[in-house]
Amino acid sequence: MGGPVVEEFEREFAAFCGASHCVGVASGTDAVRFALTAAGVKPGDVVVTVPHTFIATTEAISQAGARPDFVDIDERTYCMDVTKLQQYLERECSIDPRSQRLIHRKLKAPVTAVVPVHIYGQVADMDGILDLARKYNLLVIEDACQAHGAEYFSKKENAWKKVGSMGRAAAFSFYPGKNLGACGEAGAVTTNDESMARSMRMLRDHGQARKYYHDIEGYNGRLDAMQAGFLTVKLRHLADWNRQRQQAARFYDEMLSPLDGVGRPYCPEWVRAVYHLYVVRVQDRDGLQKRLTDSGIGTGIHYPVPLHLQEAYRHLGYAAGSFPVSEKVAAEILSLPMYPQLGEDQIRRVTQVMSESHSSLHVAIPSAQPQPAAQV
Repeated sequence: MGGPVVEEFEREFAAFCGASHCVGVASGTDAVRFALTAAGVKPGDVVVTVPHTFIATTEAISQAGARPDFVDIDERTYCMDVTKLQQYLERECSIDPRSQRLIHRKLKAPVTAVVPVHIYGQVADMDGILDLARKYNLLVIEDACQAHGAEYFSKKENAWKKVGSMGRAAAFSFYPGKNLGACGEAGAVTTNDESMARSMRMLRDHGQARKYYHDIEGYNGRLDAMQAGFLTVKLRHLADWNRQRQQAARFYDEMLSPLDGVGRPYCPEWVRAVYHLYVVRVQDRDGLQKRLTDSGIGTGIHYPVPLHLQEAYRHLGYAAGSFPVSEKVAAEILSLPMYPQLGEDQIRRVTQVMSESHSSLHVAIPSAQPQPAAQV
């Protein structure tokens, strides 16, 4: 565990993300949890995220002792809707005049952090989120577990920024299916905050400042050296692999453009997405999936039940209709094959089956059309 192999990966991944520090950990879940704890989120705090994500996002919030709460997603990007976040902060919260802290009126608890999820290789609108965070003194922890290498053009800074360099910290997963995948479980946190990095290095290793001297209670959340070595080798290919994903996405866009009933991924001009997944939307999602399966084409559904409707979060008190965009999207999205080596002939085969089924597909997206996929 640890040692020069882990340190080498941490240096290279921090540089790749444009961040000052990287702390390797055992999983993406640990990455979110340690980032929140090191940033100062306390038990009883409220942390705001989206219901359209994998449960690891909210598990990590709960494991940090906080209460997850939700705002809905943008229907085109599937990332946090900045307008909905603003409404949440203005309508459901208020500033306590004595402590000057933001308090959720109904929950009577401090709201201290926001976790935007860069889902499917897309990037949340970070300028808007960071503006609100500054106004309300909130921490921003990026969930970048699906967006290794994605970029965002910040109008505030007039510069392209890598995912992992914009919030107080960012969490990454290196689960084998990610754009940068390990042999098994692995994760990392990037940050520009040296004190946070120091704290997370203790949290991941039983709270040790040095062997057998424990400043705090921590966790067994270290990045294994074997995984770090594997990731270091693969990291040097990641930019090329992301470009191959972007090329595949452009060809999908071209082949699917004649099909009015198929919603293609929306890529704003201020994002260079890395297409961890290529997600389409149709009204008859289950029917299309069956036709593709019958043709020997594998697909996936990410994620069929929004988190606020999961049994694990029944106690939060939400019901169907609470977050209508997330609920609508969950019933219509389908992940098509996507990986760096995906060839044009394979994409033609996928889109041919979809074209043959065109008569039974129906429009399921807003009228805005996606921008062409941009290169990293």
